[in-house]
Amino acid sequence: MIILFFQAEDGIRVAQESRGLGDVYKRQGRDRQRPPTGPQVMNPTGSDLGRQRLRIVVAAGAVVAIDLLSKAASSAYLTAEGIDLPGPLDLRLAYNTGMAFSLGNNAPTWLIVALTGGVAVVIATVAWRGVFASSVAAGVVVGGAIANVADRVQAGTVVDMLHTGWWPTFNLADVAIVCGAAALVLTTLRAPAEQASES
Repeated sequence: MIILFFQAEDGIRVAQESRGLGDVYKRQGRDRQRPPTGPQVMNPTGSDLGRQRLRIVVAAGAVVAIDLLSKAASSAYLTAEGIDLPGPLDLRLAYNTGMAFSLGNNAPTWLIVALTGGVAVVIATVAWRGVFASSVAAGVVVGGAIANVADRVQAGTVVDMLHTGWWPTFNLADVAIVCGAAALVLTTLRAPAEQASES
């Protein structure tokens, strides 16, 4: 009788210990499945990072080529009178001594080049490390900045040709910078939410 009592007590103790270990394993499983909190940072490695860098270079190169070609064509064929187009945009030749959308017209050339080039270098460096969610958007911004810097270094001004009548005349590089920056912000803000939903 006494032996049976101790055997039953040992069985209860073993069952309790097994149940306790099971609870620990369940908690550990929940902790592993729980999505991380706080700001998420993109951290690609290997081939993914290589593909992202290739997209940066291709996007930036395409923007630079298209913008500089449009500026060369505008300088050769457009006049101040320009060409009226259907829709909100017309073509007018203008030379901008300031930054994008004629901001900072009175600033010295070296300051504008330094600011624009500095922004391009920072964005390119961060994008090269794979931090941004969209490498294409980063490349578009960098390409627009490089195109405007190249034009300014060559002539001291930037060629503009897109005219609205209610906004300062601008060029394709300005469009690339604004649209690329907007896409960069949106994709970076969306990335943590998408990662959490996939976890």
